[in-house]
Amino acid sequence: MSAASAITRFRIAMTLFIAGLLVSGITAFPLLAEMRLMTSWLGLGDATSPEGYTGLEFWILTVKFGLEDMYSRYPWIAYGTDWLAFGHITIALFFIGPLIRPSESRLVLLAGMAACVLVIPLALVCGSIRGIPLYWRLIDCSFGVFGILPLIYCLRLLRHMGPSLPDQASARMKHP
Repeated sequence: MSAASAITRFRIAMTLFIAGLLVSGITAFPLLAEMRLMTSWLGLGDATSPEGYTGLEFWILTVKFGLEDMYSRYPWIAYGTDWLAFGHITIALFFIGPLIRPSESRLVLLAGMAACVLVIPLALVCGSIRGIPLYWRLIDCSFGVFGILPLIYCLRLLRHMGPSLPDQASARMKHP
C-alpha cells in the first residue's frame, strides 16, 4: 500500500470516528425528546407507566418516565448530560490533530484505544451499581468495541506512511 493510500484510508477512518463522537455527544442533549420519539416509534407512546411491560419496552418506558419526572422536578440534573455531550464533542476535537497529521498521531490513537477499553468496565461496574439492565450495559460496551476498531485500523495504517516529521528531523541530525 502506498503512503498516499494509507493517509487517505486513515483520514476516512478518523473522520468516521470523529463523527461517531460528535453524534454521541449531540444526541445527549435532547434525551427526553429522543425517548418520546422512540416510544412513539415502538407504539408505546400512549403508555402511562412501564407497568405491564417487560424487557426492552419496560426499560425504555422507565427511562422516558424517569426523564419526564426529572425534567419537571429537577431540571438541573440534565446539566450532567449536557456536560457528557460537551465531553464527547471535546474528545472529538483531540482527534483533529491526527486527521491533519496522521503520521504524528500514535499517542493520540493509543489514548483513544485505552478510553475505548475503559468503557467496558465502567459500563459493567457503574451500570450494575445504578441498576442498568445487563443488555443495556452491553449496548454501552459496544461503543468501546466499535470505537476501538477504526483506531486499531489507523494504528496499523501508520506503518505504511513512513516516518513522522520528528523522526525525519532526528535522522537528519544523525546523518547530515
